[in-house]
Amino acid sequence: MYHKTVPYRIFNIANSVFLLVLGLLCVLPLFHVLAVSFSAKSAADANLVNLWPVDFTTVAYEKTINNPVFLSSLWIAVKRTAIGTVATLLLACLAAYPLSKENSAFKGRNIYAWIFVFTMIFNGGLVPFYMVIQNLGLMNNFWVLILPGAVNVWLTILLLNFFRGVPKELEEAALIDGAGHFRTLWSVYLPVSLPALATLGLFSMVFHWNSWFDGLLYLNNKEDYPLATFLQTVIVTRDMSSMSFNPKELELLSQKTVNAAQIFLGALPVLIVYPFLQKFFVKGLVMGSVKE
Repeated sequence: MYHKTVPYRIFNIANSVFLLVLGLLCVLPLFHVLAVSFSAKSAADANLVNLWPVDFTTVAYEKTINNPVFLSSLWIAVKRTAIGTVATLLLACLAAYPLSKENSAFKGRNIYAWIFVFTMIFNGGLVPFYMVIQNLGLMNNFWVLILPGAVNVWLTILLLNFFRGVPKELEEAALIDGAGHFRTLWSVYLPVSLPALATLGLFSMVFHWNSWFDGLLYLNNKEDYPLATFLQTVIVTRDMSSMSFNPKELELLSQKTVNAAQIFLGALPVLIVYPFLQKFFVKGLVMGSVKE
């Protein structure tokens, strides 16, 4: 009966309209970028492109795909995302499993948990962190993009709370059968935690794919930049030194169309993967809620 009342219907309609407008505000800029990337130079430079290409052409994509620096940064971003996501999930599982135990089963558990939380609130600052990276010899090294952020405390806490919701009877049955803690984690906790792991993997993947500042800070050679850092230097700072144009190409190409093509290609992998993990992402929004 409550769902048939007039106030509820008004709220439902207003809420639907609001979400529709919000969704369009998120999607339309991407359509505009896609339209610009397929438009001719004259139309793009004159700002005549809205949501549909003007004088359709694929020259910008041909130039982008044939750019060895772009392809190199794309490959580095793929490697970083794959290795970084696996490392983050592995370390999160190894840390969340013991921290999910009661204090009686793991003495000092609360102390270790607060140490993890402390690192989320306080840090030494950018300059000391830069000095640590330099002293460890990670400057201009691919692993500087992965190791400093390999232990993600927020994701560990999310997984910790999910592990605490796993029935204790499953763990007790595994221990009675002679399984150790590593076997219990691998055979009991991980199989029932696939939705949580998919959510954490999505969070980690998006973080590594979109992260640009660490590459700009710790890498001096443009050939070592991941894709996000490469796009930042080309689009934000307008450094086009990595894009070689000959006079004939300048007649057909616009900086706007090339930048739009690079932006869309950079966002495309996440756009492809996200629909398959979207249901896990929604579940992950409440995964870190406080438990008794």
